[in-house]
Amino acid sequence: MKALFKNLQGDKAIWAIVGLLALFSFLPVYSASSNLAYLYGNTGNTLQFLLKHFAHLLLGFAILYGVHKIPYHYFKGLSIIALPVVIILLIITLSQGSTIEGANASRWIRVPFVGVTFQTSALASVVLMTYVARYLSRIKDKQVTFRETLVPLWLPVFLVLAFILPANLSTTAIIFTMVVILVFIGGYPIRYLGIILGAGLLFLTLFVLTAKAFPGVFPNRVDTWISRIENFTDKKDTEADYQIEKAKIAIASGKVVGLGPGKSVQKNFLPQSSSDFIYAIIIEEFGLMGGLFLLLLYLFLLFRILIVIHKSTSFFGKLLVVGVGLPIIFQALVNMGVAVELFPVTGLTLPLISSGGTSIWMTCLALGMILSVSAKREVALKEEKEENPLDILSEAL
Repeated sequence: MKALFKNLQGDKAIWAIVGLLALFSFLPVYSASSNLAYLYGNTGNTLQFLLKHFAHLLLGFAILYGVHKIPYHYFKGLSIIALPVVIILLIITLSQGSTIEGANASRWIRVPFVGVTFQTSALASVVLMTYVARYLSRIKDKQVTFRETLVPLWLPVFLVLAFILPANLSTTAIIFTMVVILVFIGGYPIRYLGIILGAGLLFLTLFVLTAKAFPGVFPNRVDTWISRIENFTDKKDTEADYQIEKAKIAIASGKVVGLGPGKSVQKNFLPQSSSDFIYAIIIEEFGLMGGLFLLLLYLFLLFRILIVIHKSTSFFGKLLVVGVGLPIIFQALVNMGVAVELFPVTGLTLPLISSGGTSIWMTCLALGMILSVSAKREVALKEEKEENPLDILSEAL
């Protein structure tokens, strides 16, 4: 065990935060899984869901450990190779047109022989952000025209978004927002960025109008988006309103210190209580103190991500951490905001807390990249220290 901890490189605070989030996740997931056990005819048998969550986390930490050992500059070439692969996977996913356990299968594909479902848009997000960071690092300090960036930068971005949008508006919106933030930080000309924002809005408008004109192409997707927005603004009596009402009851029941671990009542009535609305269950069982503790953990993770960005000596390293790190925090804040009715229902999970393999694995993949950037600086400092005999002499004196 000591040898394992000794081999952990990168920001130790990030390792600690990830470990705390993973350990804490067992309590609400195990508690909320009673609802899943009831829905799938295994009343009282919640252990299997806890073991499944443990297996997801175990594989996630294996991904995290393996990726953080890879020198981060390798991700430049890997993003070029992986981008066509994820586009093909998105096309396959979108073309299925079936359902898995009542959910839209256009978001998931089933891995052959294993039987595990995988959400391809989550992988596409990490790969795309890495690709964009690579391109921006290449054009640093160069004068580029908008036309020069259309094919190498924006064509892959809009291809990926176009294949995610029909089944998942919230994920598309988050990826597009993160890309815009990344290219802004990367020094992309603002006047060109305005054109992209206008093009994105135009593309979304055309898609909505097309889907409304031909409802058989993407049944119920646009209507679902519109109903969620209308429910958020007008408080109509819909399923989303039911979810929000139950979430608010759970939060109100928790008060300051909560009802106690496993004592949630609303987990038996709140749909997606172990994934999308797990934050409401956490507040019900651990109170306002538990909810604030979790929020502070994510904010501390954001602080450590900013530290890694500041200390990185490579422009690509800085952009890579921004591209794969900020979406984690953004997703967490949106998930919490949905539970307290700050945002419409989105279907986004709480990173490293909610049950679900893809979310955990892709979050660990992104964190592994961040730790790889952080580890590179540690290695450089160690080599510099070893190569400087004056430092060794001064320490001896």
